[in-house]
Amino acid sequence: MSPPHDLQAALGERLGDARLAATPLPGTALRLWLIEASNMDRAFSPEETRRILEEPPYWCFCWASGLVLARWLAEQPDWVRGKRVLDFGAGSGVAAIAAARAGAREVVACDLDPLALAACRANAELNGVELSYSADFFAEADRFDLILVADVLYDRANLPLLDQFLGRGRQALVADSRVRDFQHPLYRRLAMLEACTWPDLAEPAEFGQVSLYHARRD
Repeated sequence: MSPPHDLQAALGERLGDARLAATPLPGTALRLWLIEASNMDRAFSPEETRRILEEPPYWCFCWASGLVLARWLAEQPDWVRGKRVLDFGAGSGVAAIAAARAGAREVVACDLDPLALAACRANAELNGVELSYSADFFAEADRFDLILVADVLYDRANLPLLDQFLGRGRQALVADSRVRDFQHPLYRRLAMLEACTWPDLAEPAEFGQVSLYHARRD
């Protein structure tokens, strides 16, 4: 199976000989188009490093928090079954795809990056599900039952988004491994779960500890 041409070309522009592969995700029934693990075994040139920093290809990894959400929804499909769901900062689309497979009525993958939305489309096709797509969260109406969020709080400047999520959905389910324990009056921690980014980036062990938070609009 050949990788999607547009995604492969975009990755090649950043990392030369890097390849995408249809990769099974551990602990799930999902596959995603992800960068081949062998591409992470070599040192990057200064020019490759510059390009990665300028335009990070987040979409070619399944980050630990997204993997946790995918497993959570597979094990507890009542969170999304029959509901309208939006996946904020969808990246590879892993949480959106998991929601669709768990029986969501409608799933919108939302991301500012056009390549991320292209990855979501390719990964949805790979997993046999249908998604809708949005490039502007703030243009969406307040019509969702649940907002899914994975690994967007790596920058504390994004913490005010916690309120915005509840302006578009009745509930929010936030998975994050970067902010250890944020404080917000509407959010409570449901669980602390373990996962790793795939392919494995050999990140510090602390980033494999994912907190799952839930909020319900008053």
